[in-house]
Amino acid sequence: MIMNMFKKKEKRSNDLASYEKAREALANKQLDDKITLAEQETTPQEMLYYLAEDASVEVRKKIAQNVNTPVHADKILSKDDDIEVKHELARKIARFFPDISNESTEKICDKALEMIEILAQDQLPSVRQILAEELKSSSSIPQHIALQLASDEVLSVCAPVLEYSPLLSDTDLKEIIAATTLTGSLEVIALRNGISGEVSDAIAATLEIPAITNLLANQNAQIREETLDNIINEAQDRNIHEWHEPLAKRPNLSMRAMKRIATFVASSLVDVMITRNHLDQEQGDELLIRVRERISEEEPDSDDQRSLAEQAADLYERGVMDDEFIQNAIKNKQRELVIQSLIIMSELPEASVRNILLKKKGSLVVSLAWKAELSMRTALQMQNDLAHIPPNEFLNAKNGIDYPMSEQQMEYEIALYE
Repeated sequence: MIMNMFKKKEKRSNDLASYEKAREALANKQLDDKITLAEQETTPQEMLYYLAEDASVEVRKKIAQNVNTPVHADKILSKDDDIEVKHELARKIARFFPDISNESTEKICDKALEMIEILAQDQLPSVRQILAEELKSSSSIPQHIALQLASDEVLSVCAPVLEYSPLLSDTDLKEIIAATTLTGSLEVIALRNGISGEVSDAIAATLEIPAITNLLANQNAQIREETLDNIINEAQDRNIHEWHEPLAKRPNLSMRAMKRIATFVASSLVDVMITRNHLDQEQGDELLIRVRERISEEEPDSDDQRSLAEQAADLYERGVMDDEFIQNAIKNKQRELVIQSLIIMSELPEASVRNILLKKKGSLVVSLAWKAELSMRTALQMQNDLAHIPPNEFLNAKNGIDYPMSEQQMEYEIALYE
């Protein structure tokens, strides 16, 4: 009993000596001593609070790193003028959560959550990015924080959460896919492990080439047969080379799908399909026959293209090439005839017209229609049925019938392709 009392008295004496030493360091403004105080977890919290507003950036960085820093001092640091101080604070606070357990104190949890709320709204993208990187795989943070970071308007912030967060449901992901206009966000979602068929459907519906490329390459993504059929149609009709290899390398392809893919991908990729799907000799030969048939038909296809160019020139000379003609040709899926007609009507190079239709940009397709002296109604049909413009890039008519852009704007859009 006497021994315990002696130990307690000795501890109070040591604490007092430590406290007095800390106060002396602050009073004398010794930088090395202040840095030492700032980084020690045993430093009294009131002193950590005092040091949070120290003139030295190094001192404030140590305070930001210190897990014993009181929350009101962290709040001061969250508004610090130095970016490195805020970065250190974000790293420290975020690390409270990924490994937090049920046994963690409510005080620690509340402190981290309060600061995460503040840092997730910081004006500096780099601060939000650090938070997102640290929390991307955490299932302990509140879902609204994950959603807030996933919906950030800066790709470096939202990307880690979009790709890895276990808190984003299929409904969340579909809503983000439908609403986002941020370039690159769909590509990141397509990389998620274990994407469901519903999310794959939503990505495929956007017709965004990079996103669907990643989706096809994602071996753990579930893609429904109907969705895969639509992707194969697009890859063939629009000659999207980026999809050829990931299509050929998709796991568990049906024989029907492989037969279709074999009609337009390189013969080397057909060999890949045969090997990866462990086809027997008869099935492999059937695919290779389709490749040989396609190769033998390539020259007639080129002749057909020249014939359509001549046909388009003749129709133009006879004055029958107008809005109604183009609309009917699109409706009847005469894609090559429409392209040859647009080349003549717009007086643009063939490569430029084809490139415009593949760009997935509504303003370019509308400008092409204007250049070809077609109506906005035809431009709408060209966007929808010829170029397959995604909803977020689609341009609607002004007042129901007029072009939504000025002539100067359309001239500017088309200038690089002349």
